[in-house]
Amino acid sequence: MFERFRSLLKKKQPAKNIALFVDGPNVIRKDVRLDLVQVRKALEKHGTIKVSKIFLDQYASDKLIEAMTNQGFEPVITTGDVDVTMAVAAMVQVHNPHIQTIALMTRDIDFRPVLVKAKELGKETIVIGSDPGFSVALKNTADIVIMAEQR
Repeated sequence: MFERFRSLLKKKQPAKNIALFVDGPNVIRKDVRLDLVQVRKALEKHGTIKVSKIFLDQYASDKLIEAMTNQGFEPVITTGDVDVTMAVAAMVQVHNPHIQTIALMTRDIDFRPVLVKAKELGKETIVIGSDPGFSVALKNTADIVIMAEQR
């Protein structure tokens, strides 16, 4: 009996640690209205979310910042281009040995180089987005594509 239990323990793979980065201005929009709770649930099928950051510009309202915090995201407010700050933060996690998966929630092709470098360094990549405007190149570069549902 103990041998069977031991063999079951050996077969179970440890959950992958995921770093999630959300391009706020690109996906948190009145015309898009994505369900972030559904996104987190879909992503958790692929591992455990250890880093969860949403990047917002300086014009983000206090209500939006509070709502994102309440949903478990760490808001990062930028005064310049959100894309640059998010790409740098993602690359930091690409080099983190405790993170196995890089997940980007965006529709923007500007993040393709992050996915390419992450894959080159052995990380699994996930891109989360929605149509219209979801970059085909981004979808074709990522290992996994999650289509986010609109509310």
